Parts: sequence; C-alpha cells; structure tokens
Amino acid sequence: MPLHSDLCVRLQNAARAKLRSVPVANTKANLWITSILLQHGFIYNVARGTIAGPSAQDWNKAPDVRRRLWVDLKYRSDDRPVLENMNLVSKPSRRLSMSNDELLRWVTGRRAKFVTPLRAGEIGIIDCGKDGWFEAKEAMRRKLQGEVVCRVS
Repeated sequence: MPLHSDLCVRLQNAARAKLRSVPVANTKANLWITSILLQHGFIYNVARGTIAGPSAQDWNKAPDVRRRLWVDLKYRSDDRPVLENMNLVSKPSRRLSMSNDELLRWVTGRRAKFVTPLRAGEIGIIDCGKDGWFEAKEAMRRKLQGEVVCRVS
C-alpha cells in the first residue's frame, strides 16, 4: 500500500473516530500533503514527534524509524470533522497524471480523464515531481502538470 493511501485512510478514520491528533509516517510526501491541508484549513496543526507523542526535543534524538508527524484534526462547532473525505484518485494500479489544460478543466467543474470535477469546498492535491506538491488550482496557476494524488472535502 503506498504511503499516500495510508495517510488518507489514517486521517479519514481519525476524523470519523473524533480523535484530536493522529501520528503519520515521517515522509516528505506526507509533510507536503499535510502542509497543503493546513494551508486550506482542513487540519489544525502539524508537529514533529516520535511514536510516543509530539515533541521537538524527542524528534531530534530519535532514529528515523521512530519519527512521526503528529496531525491535529479540526472540528466544527457541531463536532463534525472539517476533513470529511480524503480519497485517492491515482492508485498503484492506475496512475493518473494531468496536463495543465486537463487540470484547468478539472478545477473549473468539468470532467477530465474520467475524474469527476472538483466541487465547491473540495481541493485536489497534485504531485508535480521536481516542482513539489501543490493544490490543484495552484498547480494550474503555475502552469504545472503532474500526478493527481487525492481529493479532499
């Protein structure tokens, strides 16, 4: 199972279980994705830590295999999670890349490569290779293309 799917499942399940924070693997991809979620208000905070819990001091002393990113989830006043769905678009059996024109169609409410368009309040996360990871609209503005990893609402 790729790490993207692990991150999606962990965050979605933690939100459904109403957990305050959840540890995820310490990878560059997870850091990029959680940073995008933080920017767009789907989560409350991202902190470095170990298996035991968030702690910058322990992070510095711990070996790589024990390091984790701790994601603090965000909830509405009626106790519903802000991050309700986080679904993979590109899967190991079917990688899905989009050109800049296809991204434009996708984010403006039209179908692209058999992927249903983004709805209001939903974001797409794109892996643009050496350029980094971006929210779909930002990748489109920068005229980038890449693999459509997941959609979040």
